[in-house]
Amino acid sequence: LPAGLLHVLPGGADVGAAVVETPQVRIVSFTGSTAAGRKVGELASEHLKRVHLELGGKNSIIVLPGADVAMAASAAAFGAFLHQGQICMATSRVVVHESIYDEFVSALAEKARHLPVGDPSAEQVALGPVIDAKQRDRMDSLVQATISAGATLVAGGTYENLFYKPTVLAGVTSSMPAYNEEIFGPVASVYKFSQTQEAIDLVSDTEYGLSLSILGDVGAAMDIADHVESGLIHINEQT
Repeated sequence: LPAGLLHVLPGGADVGAAVVETPQVRIVSFTGSTAAGRKVGELASEHLKRVHLELGGKNSIIVLPGADVAMAASAAAFGAFLHQGQICMATSRVVVHESIYDEFVSALAEKARHLPVGDPSAEQVALGPVIDAKQRDRMDSLVQATISAGATLVAGGTYENLFYKPTVLAGVTSSMPAYNEEIFGPVASVYKFSQTQEAIDLVSDTEYGLSLSILGDVGAAMDIADHVESGLIHINEQT
């Protein structure tokens, strides 16, 4: 890139505010949490600036009966654990048909257990560190609270320094903390459904509605897509 075109400015809310306020910045494009996005939007409007906000996500994969379990587990692992799950479009809920639920949970947990975690500058790893200790502790508190509420920890759930192991929670229900909160970490919560409408209701029960993936028969997936309000819908691919 030409010198001076791209600037990376690490910092907190003060740096963000300075970038929004300065007259040299004409348009603000923000990716982050809904709470922070509201602040950016408010500040940008005070200065009559155009602003683009891409905010929180609670994204789901629906795994239909008859889907290839190994491929589905691979897609869910990619969607949930890429960049330590620190992506607004990360797969957070995995909604699996009861006929393949146990096989799927086992396959996803096996993948999670074998993904190496460590310093990507020093070794070949699949997952590096999460952004900071505050986010790690918030994420871990959600995981532990969900386990305390009755979910089963199938893989992960532990960390060393900022390195959090890929985590799979099974038997998650709508009353548990991992159901509603955007975790923003390498955590996949697996849900069981029997009827298609149950799956539609599960993935629709969120204020975010950013991204959805449907794995299995394309015709059935298209029918489901017609009944879910989502910014993006992927068929036979991760979120």
